[in-house]
Amino acid sequence: MSSVAHDAPYSRPLVRVLIAAQFATVGAFLTVLLLYLGRMAVAGVGPAEMLTGAYDPKELIPFGTHGANPLFWLYALVSVLYLVGAVLGPPLALVALALAAREHGTVPRTSRTLLLAGAASTVLVLVARFTPPLLDMHRWWLD
Repeated sequence: MSSVAHDAPYSRPLVRVLIAAQFATVGAFLTVLLLYLGRMAVAGVGPAEMLTGAYDPKELIPFGTHGANPLFWLYALVSVLYLVGAVLGPPLALVALALAAREHGTVPRTSRTLLLAGAASTVLVLVARFTPPLLDMHRWWLD
C-alpha cells in the first residue's frame, strides 16, 4: 500500500448540485425582484407605499395561503431560496471558484463556465441586496 495521497477526480454530481444551487438562489432573488417591481407598477405606488402593509406579497398568491394550494408551496419555495441565498451565497461562490480553479483541467469547459457565472451572479446579487432600494424590497418580502 502506498501512503502517497492521490488527487481524487472531481465529482460530477457535486458540480451539478453546486451549479443548480447557485442558479436557484439567484433565480429566487430575481423572482422576488420582479414581483416587487411588478406589484409597484400595477399598483402605481413607490417603494415607501410598498412598506405600509397594504401591498403584502402574500396577496399575490391566488386561491389563498393554505397547504392544499400548490401555488402557496411555490411561494414558500421561493421564500426559502431567497433567504437561504443571502446566507449561503458567499460560501457557494467560494466553493465554485475553488473548484473551478483547482480542477481547471478536468472539469469540462461548460461546467467551469457555469460555475464561474454562478459565482459572479451570486456575488452581484449579494452586493445588490445591500443597496437601499433593495433593502426596502427585502423588508417588503419579509413582511
